[in-house]
Amino acid sequence: MRWCTYISPAGQAEHAGLLRDGEIHGLRRPLLAELIGDGGPRLAAAAEEALNDPLEVLPASSVRLLAPIPRPPSIRDFMAFEEHVRNASRGLAHRVNPVWYEIPLFYFTNPAAVRGPLDEVPVAPGSQRFDYELEIAAVVGRGGSDLAPREAEQHISGYLVMCDWSARDIQQHEMRGMLGPAKGKDTATSFSGFLVTPDELEPYRGGNAYRLAMTASVNGKLYTKGSFADIHWGFGQLLAYASRGTTLRPGDIIGSGTVGTGCILELSTIHSTEEYPWLQPGDTVRLEVEELGVIESAIVPGPPIIPLR
Repeated sequence: MRWCTYISPAGQAEHAGLLRDGEIHGLRRPLLAELIGDGGPRLAAAAEEALNDPLEVLPASSVRLLAPIPRPPSIRDFMAFEEHVRNASRGLAHRVNPVWYEIPLFYFTNPAAVRGPLDEVPVAPGSQRFDYELEIAAVVGRGGSDLAPREAEQHISGYLVMCDWSARDIQQHEMRGMLGPAKGKDTATSFSGFLVTPDELEPYRGGNAYRLAMTASVNGKLYTKGSFADIHWGFGQLLAYASRGTTLRPGDIIGSGTVGTGCILELSTIHSTEEYPWLQPGDTVRLEVEELGVIESAIVPGPPIIPLR
């Protein structure tokens, strides 16, 4: 199944919708975040209702899509692709720490900065080195604590394309203080329009994940080519680690981190900033993962910095 959260033309309210044959079958209620917490039965019943007694049926191309979970309880973003870790470490002038091979590392990002698949993205205030990151996200369905990896994968309600917009100059500066990232990653996180349930991806299973092509382009020029199957830490391991000593809740989002060469930081390090310049207002970034969907965002000016002193 492929589920979305969209703005209904009738009343301008948020509704959950099921995609079928290019059309969105809207639900009267509840919202998508309320359907995913029991491991599947509520979502299956909602699909039957959406097809047999929809609020409305609309061409998918005609509606405004929000992020499927517009207000997640939390967002953890990992670094699960080894090639990215190696390349980014070079770009940030340090070596890969052996701890990366011992545990899957993550940070918490900003749920208030969630954006939909076609929303504009402002440059972080003061940044001159603004970047995209091509990632995949899993949405927690059934909550849980202290999960084993194989068990944890069964708690995933679906997958999304994710972009962790990054201000590299701010990130590098603030992390000298031995904390973060914080403001370097705080401005926006975008998600594709449809939550794709795991059963849809089973034919593509391979490696630690799925054999799905991942691409990024800027202003029509191809920048990134990668594969979901190259992930080092699988999502079962990511959820298991995230749940250690705490509780995952329905709607929590778990990001994979950037696929190899999935950002300008890597590409400018491997090649040059002349060939792969930092993002500027007026640029258009398109991120796509096979079977999962697309993020296409125009970069716009951000607000000015307000001095602290």
